[in-house]
Amino acid sequence: MNLVHTITEDRGDNTFVVYNYYSGEVTEVRVDADKTALYEDTRSLENLPDACPFLRFDTEGKAWCTVHLTRPEICRDYCCWRLLIYDAQGRRAGRVLYQRTFVPDTAELGRLWEEEKPKLSGLTDREWDVAVIGFLTKAGYRVRQ
Repeated sequence: MNLVHTITEDRGDNTFVVYNYYSGEVTEVRVDADKTALYEDTRSLENLPDACPFLRFDTEGKAWCTVHLTRPEICRDYCCWRLLIYDAQGRRAGRVLYQRTFVPDTAELGRLWEEEKPKLSGLTDREWDVAVIGFLTKAGYRVRQ
């Protein structure tokens, strides 16, 4: 996303002007008050030079948009996922975001996740993906990568 959004102005007090190369949108954003310390710690992006300038990862690897409350419109419309999970009727039931962040959209999928999650520890990334897709498919879900 750093190839999409560029900070064109630092207005101080964690407020920035951002330009979007695709839409031409110019937006003022402000780092969320509860994410200031996370924003200021850039270590989690050392190996991600093309990441959005406001993306950060906590110590557990969970991704955070540090300007979520004032994020640009294009970001409000964008939903980042690695795996998209549909129920038997074709409705979105959940997602797997960056790395292994499992986000159920339904209580049913949330319960299934809580049952299966303990079985996934110690797996490599590829093994984890195969196991997750396997138990979801067995339970009647369809997974899009």
